[in-house]
Amino acid sequence: MSHGARVIRTGVSSGGPVAPPPVTVASSSAGSDSELMDGGYFRSCAGMLKVAQMISLLIGFISVNSSWWTDYSAYSFFQIVTMCDLVMILFFYIMHIFRVYRRLTCVSWPLAEFLHYLIGTILLLIGSIVAAAKSYNITGLVTGATFGFLATILCVISMWSSYKVSCITQST
Repeated sequence: MSHGARVIRTGVSSGGPVAPPPVTVASSSAGSDSELMDGGYFRSCAGMLKVAQMISLLIGFISVNSSWWTDYSAYSFFQIVTMCDLVMILFFYIMHIFRVYRRLTCVSWPLAEFLHYLIGTILLLIGSIVAAAKSYNITGLVTGATFGFLATILCVISMWSSYKVSCITQST
């Protein structure tokens, strides 16, 4: 009873001696599987983009939180959205640094990150528009709305690059 064809690779062929396999040197940015942290992700474009998003969200939150404002619902929504986005981006950043996605294969991490960016970007754009409309030229509120728009643009870039990578890996 045969269960399918098997291919057995040997180092010797019938054509004569075979040269030793080429030595490959692993890239220092990729790291090996035995390492706990991925040091190359700190310097990668996606890693630096996540750090820029977290910094802009934190500045936007702090500037709105430290300002005097009268429209409680608009700015509390902005604060909630910025903190939720910040926590989720930090979660995905830590997940990439510690390579959690390699151990938890039951979750489609690119899809989860794409959906996070999609929903978070829409909510952040709404919050930034409302914060800008209700700022009444108060400097801290205008600054918070500006950094909210900057974080929105950075999230769109991350979402686009995540979608582009997902499409390329699926088509090949």
